[in-house]
Amino acid sequence: MKRVLIVEDDQDISDLLKVNLSDIDLECDVCARGDQAMNHIVSNDYALVILDLTLPGKSGLEICKEVRQTKPLQPILMLTAKSSELDQIIGLEVGADDYMTKPFSIPSLQARVRTRINRSQFYIEQKAGGNTLSENLPLTVGALSIDQSKRLATFAGQSLDLTALEFDLISFFATNPEKVYSRTQLLDQVWGYNHDGYEHTVNSNINRLRSKLPTPSRGKPIIQTVWGVGYRFNPAGCQIS
Repeated sequence: MKRVLIVEDDQDISDLLKVNLSDIDLECDVCARGDQAMNHIVSNDYALVILDLTLPGKSGLEICKEVRQTKPLQPILMLTAKSSELDQIIGLEVGADDYMTKPFSIPSLQARVRTRINRSQFYIEQKAGGNTLSENLPLTVGALSIDQSKRLATFAGQSLDLTALEFDLISFFATNPEKVYSRTQLLDQVWGYNHDGYEHTVNSNINRLRSKLPTPSRGKPIIQTVWGVGYRFNPAGCQIS
């Protein structure tokens, strides 16, 4: 069974999570203090960390920053208060892959957890060992190369250190150049779900992806913002001047 770490100081919520995640064949460890969470995360290979924002000892934001420095591929789902939009944005900016607001529905939680674990596990396995059975050639756009079989993206021969979600984003954009996608469409196509109110997830992950891409050539970013609509992939930004 895949293991999940629940970092939550409210016992009622952690018990609720544990019971309902066991229904989808997940084994759960629970940590009630933020200052003890990193010991669990570093010592174990968790398929997912469900991280509350407000914790005794150390905040979820501090933990998220530390995890990204020590285990950058660790999937993180952050739990936030429904009224705290700023906390949601900050949580995504410091490295959470996704977030859910309290209160949440159990079916929605289970679906989100399944999707995040499956995508991240596939990415880690392919990045580690590649897929020798695949005959697909890497997709090349200017200096950008994306090898789906090995889950590897490079720019001008240099490997891009991407999370599973960031790789999925750049792959989706590169295979659909010039087309504009709304945040809702990206949630559906890349995240695998479509929920109003989670547009910050898209914005923050695209910002993190952009920070890992090279400086735009001639002022042409690789991922462009189309104001009032969404985002598009710009092949011209992949050209080296």
